Amino acid sequence: MPPPTELSADDARRMALRAQGLLGSELRGRGASAVIAMLHRLGAVQLDTISVLARSHELVPYARLGAVRRATVEQAYWSGAAVEYWSHAACLLPVDHWPYYAFRRRHFLERGMRWHDRPADSVFAEVRARLATGGPLTAGDLGGARKSDAGWWAWSGAKIAVEFLLDTGEVVCTKRVGWRRVYDLAERALPAQVQAADALDDDACFRELVARAGACLGVGTVADLADYPRISRDQVAAGLPDTGLVPVRVAGWKDDAWADPAALDALATRGRHRTTLLSPFDSLIWDRARTRRVFGFSHALEAYKPAAQREHGYFAMPLLSGGRLRGRVDPKRVGTTLIAQTVSLDAADEVAPMAQALHEAASWVGCTEVRLGTVAPAGLAGALGEALAG
Repeated sequence: MPPPTELSADDARRMALRAQGLLGSELRGRGASAVIAMLHRLGAVQLDTISVLARSHELVPYARLGAVRRATVEQAYWSGAAVEYWSHAACLLPVDHWPYYAFRRRHFLERGMRWHDRPADSVFAEVRARLATGGPLTAGDLGGARKSDAGWWAWSGAKIAVEFLLDTGEVVCTKRVGWRRVYDLAERALPAQVQAADALDDDACFRELVARAGACLGVGTVADLADYPRISRDQVAAGLPDTGLVPVRVAGWKDDAWADPAALDALATRGRHRTTLLSPFDSLIWDRARTRRVFGFSHALEAYKPAAQREHGYFAMPLLSGGRLRGRVDPKRVGTTLIAQTVSLDAADEVAPMAQALHEAASWVGCTEVRLGTVAPAGLAGALGEALAG
């Protein structure tokens, strides 16, 4: 085998950005087809309940495509192009990636339960029958929530059953309505060719997932390749030899890495960088250790910390500009005003791109004014205020 290719840290950073659709012009357009192309490019788009400017699965295409209409994003995802399943987390996947997670569905089936007490077999039978005759249905349609004796909302037996059937692949979610999952039988909701491919053995699943993680990352260590679809390092090792990924060494990286050949070929191609705000759940920055290694940027979601312990805010969004992560802002919408509650900058040359990103984000969500809260360091508050007013 020839010696590994030597890459600079800048090479690795540009490969990661291009692979994620944030450098160059491979992803373009504002229509549903552009959103679907982006989903295939990323392999997975994480879902989350938090909605600040918008929900995270809407922020991801916005960061890459610009001001694509939110209704267009929803239409693209829920038109049969995507299926929801457990990947890096709860994610939207291209529907033809469904077979690659057969190993996970088998694991859930072998385990036999979620973290709840398993309902009686009759509950499963009733859920199946309801979906067969009346589906697709939401959990509410199935009698999904009930109040416990302590007054807390808890899952009913029907909700536990339908979620287990989702885990094991008998049921799928290809649509949400009002943020509620809509469940349907896989045999009815999935294309025939996708169902036919669902018999992949474990090794074939790992091979596909590792190859696609490599393409989505551009370049990554074994730990990076494992984190993207949330598989183990042993599973990466099982799938890696037949992926076509190329061994490389990246300057400053402790561990050896693997690169997508297409990403290596594109290194000589220059492209336009996006200036944009990123969701904390964006796949570019999913892996905090990788984000520090590739971008020299430490970031963590603080939404679940007590307010007094937050340094950057509830939903701090990193600023991407010039191919680098350069500061962050915790935004909030109040009517037609976007409030930049906490802005954290590292240098004066980050003021102009932050102002640009705030104006563009405000316009996208229908806000006509941007108002500043706290700026750190305080000495940049005046300059940022002037840039926003200009």
